[in-house]
Amino acid sequence: MVRIWLAGFGFLLAMGVAACSRSSSDVQIVAGDDGTVEVIAHGEVLFALAGTGPVARNFMETPVGIGTVSFERSEEVADPLRVQSVVNEGPSATVLYANADGSRTATLTAFAIDNDASEFRLELAGPAADSIAVGIRCDEAGTFHGFGEQYNATNQRGEAFSLVVNEQGDGRDGSPGISVGDEHTTYFPMPYYIDARGFGALFDTSRRVDVDLCASDETIAWIEVISGAPVQWRVFHGPTSLDVIRQLGDLVGRPTQPPAWAYNLWMAGQGGRENVLGEVAALRDANIPVAAFWVQDWGGTRMNLDGGFGVQYVWEPDEALYPDFDEMVSGLHDDGYKFLVYVNPFIVNPDSVQEADGPARFRERFDSMDDMGLLLKDPMGNTLIDLLVPNVPQSDAHPDFSNPATVDFLSESLKEIVRAYDVDGWMVDFGEWLPPNAAPEDGSNWVERRNTFPVDWQRANREALDAARGDDWVMFARSGFTNVQGVAQIHWVGDQQTNWDELDGLSTVVPAMLNLGLAGQPFVTHDIAGFSLGDGPSTKELFQRWTELGAFTPIMRTHDGADKVNNWRWNTDEGTTSHFRQFAFVHCALMNDFMMLAAEAEMSGAPILRHLMLVFPNDPETWDISDQFMIGTKLLVAPVTEDGARSRSVYFPAGSWYDVWTGKPVQGGQRLTVEAPIGSPPVYARDQDRDDLRNWQTLTYADCR
Repeated sequence: MVRIWLAGFGFLLAMGVAACSRSSSDVQIVAGDDGTVEVIAHGEVLFALAGTGPVARNFMETPVGIGTVSFERSEEVADPLRVQSVVNEGPSATVLYANADGSRTATLTAFAIDNDASEFRLELAGPAADSIAVGIRCDEAGTFHGFGEQYNATNQRGEAFSLVVNEQGDGRDGSPGISVGDEHTTYFPMPYYIDARGFGALFDTSRRVDVDLCASDETIAWIEVISGAPVQWRVFHGPTSLDVIRQLGDLVGRPTQPPAWAYNLWMAGQGGRENVLGEVAALRDANIPVAAFWVQDWGGTRMNLDGGFGVQYVWEPDEALYPDFDEMVSGLHDDGYKFLVYVNPFIVNPDSVQEADGPARFRERFDSMDDMGLLLKDPMGNTLIDLLVPNVPQSDAHPDFSNPATVDFLSESLKEIVRAYDVDGWMVDFGEWLPPNAAPEDGSNWVERRNTFPVDWQRANREALDAARGDDWVMFARSGFTNVQGVAQIHWVGDQQTNWDELDGLSTVVPAMLNLGLAGQPFVTHDIAGFSLGDGPSTKELFQRWTELGAFTPIMRTHDGADKVNNWRWNTDEGTTSHFRQFAFVHCALMNDFMMLAAEAEMSGAPILRHLMLVFPNDPETWDISDQFMIGTKLLVAPVTEDGARSRSVYFPAGSWYDVWTGKPVQGGQRLTVEAPIGSPPVYARDQDRDDLRNWQTLTYADCR
């Protein structure tokens, strides 16, 4: 064996988490003749390659789908490589591999960067490969938490899936539609995981990655990078999972925290000037404190093929729907409200717009970008016009972010929204639809551009808002990939269906938020009560349970949903209004908690909503829990996500816990079934009571705006 040692300078303990036993500053990388390569700190193995070599593959592959893309593989030939030698080359361990006839070889180099991380690089020589798969040892106690924004759970051990940026708008159940997927279809994938024992790994690639996490072989987790280029990854040493998140942020960046007003209630408004102003007045009359209104249809509406209404993909107000738009925004500002709008990256083809006076609204941006070569081309060199996009029957082009001038152009256009209308920010929608027949200007692979598209799209928005509004703005985005953290602010968890479904309803929101936190995105939100059409419009109970979850989320925000006319809303009946008022004030009572945690998150990446294992790293019972969360280290929240439930099972880690609605104590270290009537979801304070949450009536309207 070869042992490589590196002397470091200790590590930083994450705030609020007890130190684990691993505290040495020395790191070893041990490469064995049997093919294992281990990262060791103080004699404890953190990460290990399995005792098998990498596998190169060649195949034909066909993309299937539009917004949601999967891949059909044929003519596959696998070429396993086996260890030939292990050598010591100064400050690194090097392993040489070869295939059976010696025609293809590979070199693995591993070295410790410092006390926080190690680097691995695997490079092939010989015939080109279409993919390279690396085998990671599946220890009995090992976990694979994360992989970006996953909706099914947090620990993905036993699962196999692809990591590629995808739309999910028609659901994850495989039903017919333009964009359908499965339980792992996600807007924000990431080839990255945390082992609950206190280390993690990030694969440094923008290409698609397929993972098999001890599914087909319980002893090996295969990470397959769909590229013949060198495979590189970084192992984060921890020693706690919170440290891993910090170490990730040191590499890829961290989102900027929102301004203080963002931690109070945001309300959706749409339907035109009178409707929005009527909503403002109704909420004020109901004594419901609102910080911001966000209006997605400010650019106008269009008729969908299914008979419903969508929004126009344009960055200026519809004069018929919102006359004197700038005056309306100014008046709302005078009344103490912030005002947000909506943007997305589709560049509407003006020739596809049906309205008689419509094309002129879209012509300038399309023609300017087309003339400047900023729109994606097809393989024949023609501007790529997508016919099957979310705003059918219109058609769209797409920005080509392989041209550096594209971010600059879009950023300038986005700045003009603030200059002209003084809005306070917007929803940064979409970012997942780059088509398989795209030919980026720089010759890069279309999958790579699909994965990096959300990063560039958010960069354009971030640069615009930074320049136009200083630090008083918000943007909330949907899609992401590695490195989006450095240009992001808030992410919302996408378009859930307006139901209780385990694949795509209310129950998917908590795992998605927890996984975003593990991926270095601490600022999260979701649509109360869902967006996409489910089994029908949202119901009263769904709205109330989703509201309860929203109150304990950093950004509490409503959405009228796709079926905006029939969905249940805050004022559908008096009982709902009363319930909504209560939780708007409860959310307000948490504002200082959220702001203090946000300041910590901006510095360390520590999630505001934390997986229980981040707070109780030495309690394995917490590792597989993905339907509860901690707010920081002091509040335990167990949302009710089952229709008709008036109780639920809650795991209480060791310690003393207090029901915030009654003040009654519960001793930790056990799982209990607790009462959970509507209006009193299971929320428990650690170590001392939080009577301010049950005494929310002491807060005033002015306190919460």
